[in-house]
Amino acid sequence: MLICKTPHDRRTMNIKVSIPYILQKFGEFNRLIFAGKLPEITIQLSRAKTYLGACTYKKKRDKSGATVFYDFRLRISTYADWPESVIEDTIIHEMIHYYIGYHRLNDSSPHGRLFRQMMNDINHRFGRNITVSHRMTDRQKAQAADGSKQWHVVAWVQFKDGRCGIKVLPRNRQSILFYYNRVKMLNEVAGIRLYTSDDCFFNRFPRSKALKVHMMDKEEAVKHLSPTMEITP
Repeated sequence: MLICKTPHDRRTMNIKVSIPYILQKFGEFNRLIFAGKLPEITIQLSRAKTYLGACTYKKKRDKSGATVFYDFRLRISTYADWPESVIEDTIIHEMIHYYIGYHRLNDSSPHGRLFRQMMNDINHRFGRNITVSHRMTDRQKAQAADGSKQWHVVAWVQFKDGRCGIKVLPRNRQSILFYYNRVKMLNEVAGIRLYTSDDCFFNRFPRSKALKVHMMDKEEAVKHLSPTMEITP
């Protein structure tokens, strides 16, 4: 069985983050997910290399001695361009922190029981992929720091229902043949082609021979796959 990586409203195209974009998404998610219970927040862009997003605040004691959080700020790293779904999930992640802090809700730790409960509920209800950490992984750091071209072997899979997707394969003949021969025999597959490419677009996809495919629009795939680079297995 071929596993298709197709979150319902995920977009794989990298985007450039801007303050107007974050404000738009903040308002959209505030209404959709947080019932409009979050006031506007200061938005800042950063060039951080270690995290994708952060929600910062200051603390003080009120007259009763209780801790008050204030001066909330939402920071998103622009060190590299990321797929829109990653940016959206990062914004929502930080909005959970904002919600907990602004409403003075108790949690066992920064990513404690309440945070995880809210995160899991949002993932389930809205089809998101929010995780506990939004620090950059080693792979993301490498991609951000190194935009140099790398050679990839890319399978372009076309389905009988009109969909298509790509798969970046290990650069050894045994793995390439394993994936190619298994996929072309599947009933739902109309065809599979192999390409070599040094397009940095493919740097973001993991290399493996697992029977998976990353779905995308045909126009997007064609834009990054040159006919002159097609190869035969």
